[in-house]
Amino acid sequence: TRTHLRTRTRYLLRITMSAILEKIATIELEMSRTQKNKATENHLGSLRAKLAQLRRELIEPSGKSGGKGEGFDVTKTGDCRVGLVGFPSVGKSTLLTKLTGVHSEAAAYEFTTLTCVPGVIHYRGARVQLLDLPGIIEGAKDGKGRGRQVISTARTCDVIVVVLDAMKPLTHRRLIEKELDGFGIRLNKKPPNISYTVKEKGGVNVLPFKPKSGEDPAWLDESTAKAILEEYHVKNCDVKIYENCTDEELIDVIEGNRIYTPCVYAVNKIDQITVEELELLDEVPHYVPVSSGKEWNLDGLLDKIWEYLNLTRIYTKPKGQNPAYDAPIILKKGQVTVEDFCNSLHKSMVKNFKEANVWGISAKHRPQKVGKEHVLSDEDVVQIVKKI
Repeated sequence: TRTHLRTRTRYLLRITMSAILEKIATIELEMSRTQKNKATENHLGSLRAKLAQLRRELIEPSGKSGGKGEGFDVTKTGDCRVGLVGFPSVGKSTLLTKLTGVHSEAAAYEFTTLTCVPGVIHYRGARVQLLDLPGIIEGAKDGKGRGRQVISTARTCDVIVVVLDAMKPLTHRRLIEKELDGFGIRLNKKPPNISYTVKEKGGVNVLPFKPKSGEDPAWLDESTAKAILEEYHVKNCDVKIYENCTDEELIDVIEGNRIYTPCVYAVNKIDQITVEELELLDEVPHYVPVSSGKEWNLDGLLDKIWEYLNLTRIYTKPKGQNPAYDAPIILKKGQVTVEDFCNSLHKSMVKNFKEANVWGISAKHRPQKVGKEHVLSDEDVVQIVKKI
């Protein structure tokens, strides 16, 4: 029967996952026992490549089985998405309630939120969807708890807010970063400047990074890069390394499924720590001290989230009318040309586009007649002129 088939599939999936976790543990143990030096670089690179492939196998079954878990397949609304990630009982639910007005179950015991609760903040003309994700536990990247569903949803966010307990912020931060990293989410990092092209023939060609005199020696040499590519069974490719990169960064490029997400660390419950401890936290980058219970510095948190979202607001101006300042068009980072603006209004607008009149920071004079390639700035006013 269909029920019997589903049960058998789940059973086989559990066995497969158990075998993968065993292999991961074996490789991690071997890596911890291997001394890092010039002679072991190639071996460690191969082990990291094996580990990355096993982690990918661990992640993929959730996509194949189709079940993401109740409430996790949240419809994307608004202009962008921000996810609250953290351990149980750090105050994520209270934070969501105070910022959006949406009630998310909060209590003094752990695992109060068992599904993903969405809310929307209207901030500076943009509609920001805020997700309160269930508390993750150590080992989430390996499928423990509901970790896989939580982190899968986090991958769809434009900014991640890691909510930390002020009593143990650094310990929690390291553990959460490890879990997200294991799922291919890189926090506050840029993609490595590595060109990787697979070919049909020609063998493996690696052009390593050559540091200038006085700079640190290259972290990744040609032989280690080739050992990693061999582990992936790549026979023909060109690899050009333009900056000082590690073997792990090369693996990220080969895997091709990494997400580079801006992250804000919201250190909650600051009403429970001393002024001296608070001053120390203030010096750490990406940190915002808050108290969701006392409603302290919530505006500061919103300002930081807005900064990391890096959105561009553009106001439309129909001919003979005032600009629509109450309804800006929101453009995301890297998509801020006049053509991007036209596409966000309607896909067919580019076909009939003649020119645009622009007022604002990006304009040399007001108005300036520009083409589709013109790069817009935040709070520019744009009037589209169509072909007759």
